[in-house]
Amino acid sequence: MPQLNPDIDHLVRRAGFGVSAPEAGTFANMSTPAAVDYFVDYEAHADDVDSKIGHPDYAQVTTKNAFTPDIDIDDARQRWLFRMIHTRRPLQEKMALFWHNHFATAFSKITADSGNLQAAKMFAYKPGALRGPQGQYELFRQYALGNFRDLLFQVATDPVMLIWLDGKSNTRAKPQENFGREIMELFTIGVDHYTEPDVYAAARVFSGWNLRQSTGYNSNDPNSYQEFVYNPDQHEVTAKTFSFPIYSDGSRTIPARSESAGMQDGLDLISALAMNPLTAQRLAKKFWGFFISDIAAPDPAFIDGAAAVYLQNGSEIRPMVRWILTSRWFTDPSAQFARYSWPVEYVVRSIKEIGWQGFSLDKVKSPLASMGQQLFEPPNVGGWPQGPNWFSTATMLARSNFAATLTSTQKDYLAAAVTSDAASAQGLLAAVMKRVTPAPLDSAPQQALSSYLTAGGVWTGSASQVSTRAAGLVRLLVGSPEYQLV
Repeated sequence: MPQLNPDIDHLVRRAGFGVSAPEAGTFANMSTPAAVDYFVDYEAHADDVDSKIGHPDYAQVTTKNAFTPDIDIDDARQRWLFRMIHTRRPLQEKMALFWHNHFATAFSKITADSGNLQAAKMFAYKPGALRGPQGQYELFRQYALGNFRDLLFQVATDPVMLIWLDGKSNTRAKPQENFGREIMELFTIGVDHYTEPDVYAAARVFSGWNLRQSTGYNSNDPNSYQEFVYNPDQHEVTAKTFSFPIYSDGSRTIPARSESAGMQDGLDLISALAMNPLTAQRLAKKFWGFFISDIAAPDPAFIDGAAAVYLQNGSEIRPMVRWILTSRWFTDPSAQFARYSWPVEYVVRSIKEIGWQGFSLDKVKSPLASMGQQLFEPPNVGGWPQGPNWFSTATMLARSNFAATLTSTQKDYLAAAVTSDAASAQGLLAAVMKRVTPAPLDSAPQQALSSYLTAGGVWTGSASQVSTRAAGLVRLLVGSPEYQLV
């Protein structure tokens, strides 16, 4: 595999999920600015990844019957992993993962409400063959680098969120506070920047933002669905006053409106929250942890700069992310390998770097759960605990075991890929280090790897020796502490 320059190697890990051997040539002679454009302007690349599912040269999927990712959550998880591995638009999938954690919702609660089939459809349905609104994950893909204010509105009317935070039961007589609280605390301005009266006012703002079932609804019918509906007769019409400005003139009060015009209350609050400088700062801090480092504390100059780009561009995310990926903080060598890899990132990157021939993504489900991150199942509304919280004795064992499982399935392919470089033990080590990308190793682990290659006798480069040692070397590297950094 061609050796990428360190700046682009860093970019493909942070803006994507690493690079596979077949993909490396795409970036081999690309300038860093061109590579940033490749990731950020992803609409220039065909979104045809789903058409590759089932082809022999790609990662495989396994299913009980027909592969139905629109209505089966296990199949939906495999499809998302497949997209992460093979997409031509890696930043789109990376941002969908970010928004999935930012607007954390869990399949388990939705299935308890609506059944397995409808819950899976609400999360993962890709419009086409069936009736009903697109799934939440498809929404995150659509707005991956879009306008945050628009995304916030779409989330507020998303069936998954309306069930998750009890919006479907938010009525004039009994305003439901859960969504009103979380849209401020978790999705926008953050804790300590709103009051309890704000929560009650927000609950009344969104009263009547409910769900309705399709005609003849049957939870076991793939063509049945639930969708957002504004119920005017359930909207509380009086004025709502907040502790922060709602309008550009500084007014903090949403005026009383008729029932028929009451949906504007929610639109006004969403716009105010999306364009609040505190929201800009909060998103900038989360992007620092996602793109720069969750080891080093955020630089206030970065937060101010990223927030300014967000506000100047009317809450558009694309200019903000482009600014981040070209900023001095991102390009500083100290930012390389300065973030802990999420389990999904770890799994996808290892598959891309090690290989996927004959490997079924169904084998990833249990290891990911053991690592602490099952797609569509964050632990609570706050999302997954991140940074060093990903790691414990049990989760590191799960990562190491996955590395061993994956490597064993790719043993012959790995040997074939490095045979021409394996005349010496050091040649083999160098070839493997071009394929897998841990953080730079200190002298002690370097020596330990060299000793592993020559353990048991003189290096001969025989086919048997290369086959055994190449796979073992990859397993050790991918299971190492250095590989947990991205």
